[in-house]
Amino acid sequence: MLLLVAFPVHAQTQTWGWDDGTVPYVQTPMEIVERMLRMAEVKAGDHVIDLGSGDGRIVIEAAKRGATGLGVDLDSSLVKLATENAAKAGVGDKARFRVMDLFDADLSSASVVTFYLLPDFNAKLLPRLLKLKPGTRIVSHDGGIGDWHSDEKLEMRAPEKPVGVGGVSTVELWIVPADAAGTWTADIPGHGERWRWRVKQNYQMLDIETSAQGRDLLVRNSRLRGEELKIVVTGLVNGHAWHHYFVGTVKGDRIDGEVTVSDGNNRKVFPWTAARTGR
Repeated sequence: MLLLVAFPVHAQTQTWGWDDGTVPYVQTPMEIVERMLRMAEVKAGDHVIDLGSGDGRIVIEAAKRGATGLGVDLDSSLVKLATENAAKAGVGDKARFRVMDLFDADLSSASVVTFYLLPDFNAKLLPRLLKLKPGTRIVSHDGGIGDWHSDEKLEMRAPEKPVGVGGVSTVELWIVPADAAGTWTADIPGHGERWRWRVKQNYQMLDIETSAQGRDLLVRNSRLRGEELKIVVTGLVNGHAWHHYFVGTVKGDRIDGEVTVSDGNNRKVFPWTAARTGR
């Protein structure tokens, strides 16, 4: 929600870091807060951790949606203010705040992580974010995360934004991907029997080769969103041209789901259980 806090800035807010490596405090406009929470689909049962929580607005708004939240900030006066704001909003039991360096925060319990930091700080967080549970949503205001391309990106005008030109904000969403790289095999009785997939992975982006009955098939599209894997494959199986839509959940060395097969006139659905057999 806010930039990592070292000192509150009451006059002209800067967008660069202080000499000690911290970042000045800049509020995220409430309409951007709303958009960030909507993009992350925050709901009851979620646990939101906001890095650089300032006056607590992201954690408080998340708590109003039924989530629990933790905000961490270096400025004790802002942590005190955020705690008071949560109490006034009636969510003091769901929204907690701690004085802490964001790099010391344990993120393992989060289902959603939010921040408004400088890109250099985001890049330093990258290794830790990738270790979170697949499916964890990460939302950033005005800052990418190293070379990890976002799953969703939105630009919107925020007239009350105190920094930048034109009051334009960028909100981005990343979903921590499961580990899908390697060689996978599956038996689909009655439709190609033994199938094989060779998957190369760069974050959530996949490069997939598929074969069945000793024949290479065309992978038209694929998507990995957390643990959910979708693959679209066309080609000859049992001497007939088919369109295949695989949908499965990646957990460890196993994928469980189903494949829908059609040729324009006929449609069949088969169980799909794949095992990772190599890297």
